[in-house]
Amino acid sequence: MTKDDCIFCKLANGVIPTNKIYEDDDFTVILDAAPAARGHSLILPKQHSDNLYTLPDETAAKVMPLARKIANAMKESFHCDGVNVLQNNEEAAGQSVFHFHVHVIPRFKKDILSLLWSPGKPSDEEQQKTCRELSDALK
Repeated sequence: MTKDDCIFCKLANGVIPTNKIYEDDDFTVILDAAPAARGHSLILPKQHSDNLYTLPDETAAKVMPLARKIANAMKESFHCDGVNVLQNNEEAAGQSVFHFHVHVIPRFKKDILSLLWSPGKPSDEEQQKTCRELSDALK
């Protein structure tokens, strides 16, 4: 299913022209229009899901192998020092287009991108409580 009012559905399905670097039956990979770095790419499923929560298992199973393929192409083409693979869900996590997508960003040792956070220092009790809560939710 696609959504008529979804820009990423239109980009993924060729309704709007893109700088496409890869396409198969399930995905289109395009260069990001506002890249964090040269080669910053977006993996767009052709079928609409708002985010990871609603993504079909079959689609989810294909995303990381495709991200690996794109990352390897970046290493070969740009000789980058690393690659970020990012996926955001909901506004609080930085999602601004509500169609599941994955960013693949080539990185270099001296680039100025900042995608880091300050590590927390939870107590053992906090970690155990968090572990119980998540484990219970997975049952």
